[in-house]
Amino acid sequence: MSKFRNLVIGTALISAMAAPVWAEKIGLGRPALPEEIAAWNRDVSPDGTGLPEGSGDVLTGEDLFSANCASCHGEFGEGVGNWPKLAGGKDTLADDDPLKTVGSYWPHLSTTFDYVQRSMPFGNAQSLSPDEVYAIVAYVLYNNDLVDEDFVLSKENFAEVVLPNAGGFIVDDRETTELPIFTREPCMENCKQTVEITAHASVLDVTPDVQDDTAVVAEPAAEPAATETAVAEPATAEPAVEEPAGVDPALAAAGEKVFKKCAACHKVGEGAKNASGPVLNGVLGRVAGAAEGFKYSSAMAEAGANGTVWDAATIDAYLADPKGFIPKNKMSFAGLKKPEDRAAVIAYLAGFAQ
Repeated sequence: MSKFRNLVIGTALISAMAAPVWAEKIGLGRPALPEEIAAWNRDVSPDGTGLPEGSGDVLTGEDLFSANCASCHGEFGEGVGNWPKLAGGKDTLADDDPLKTVGSYWPHLSTTFDYVQRSMPFGNAQSLSPDEVYAIVAYVLYNNDLVDEDFVLSKENFAEVVLPNAGGFIVDDRETTELPIFTREPCMENCKQTVEITAHASVLDVTPDVQDDTAVVAEPAAEPAATETAVAEPATAEPAVEEPAGVDPALAAAGEKVFKKCAACHKVGEGAKNASGPVLNGVLGRVAGAAEGFKYSSAMAEAGANGTVWDAATIDAYLADPKGFIPKNKMSFAGLKKPEDRAAVIAYLAGFAQ
């Protein structure tokens, strides 16, 4: 369990114990109820302490993973776009660019279980039952070739699962070994004669690629005119999206803010492409499951084949209850419960033509 989580839980428990004192002094609050404390106490330790009762098998986990996780992590844990990969990477930790997954890097299965139970699926955290969490974790193990397809994970056999990199971690002793060596009074001015680029990032391509690095550092004002021109040049400004007739600009503006909940998976605007969810340019009037190049769930494709078209009414119904409107589709987001939020998002999407 992380120090941060210990701190959060410890703070909650201390606050609960101190509540009667504060309540008496200033007349606010009440002691936390046992069930309220229990709701915070969800952490799972490597030895299985904190696990709920339950079990789940690989095949059940496959269906659950497809419905709740695959839109971001891929059908087999291979990852979609920049969303994390959960499988693969065996024997890559010594590489220049290692692939760190549950099977290649994580030390304890409890980390996987705890994270799924606490934070997943994206946008609908803590909606999974213990049996569903066990099944999804079993499927993740299967995708890492750590268990067979008939494997059933449960509270009873949880501690028997040892991940490949369990012995690859050491105790963090930097506080006692390194901190004393490097602790000194900080330099606050004139700390270095010159500033030079001495190394380049090996993977991220974030360091400027020039032949003379020192020239870039030594002459920061070499191209002021170009910078000013770039800022002043009207052609470089992003064109404003014109609202179609009948769309309330204020409502569309409100929808842009609400859409931030959707933007992690769905893209709109010039140059938008499919991500873990389909691009939503031109979605109004589009047949369900018809965005070019996107791999839809069979449920969504079937809805389109049966004549579902995305208009204001169908989008509103879908956003209110995605799983209820089209059962077994892959979108894990719980939906927008406020009618005004749904109306705002629809107005916002209306501004993006195909």
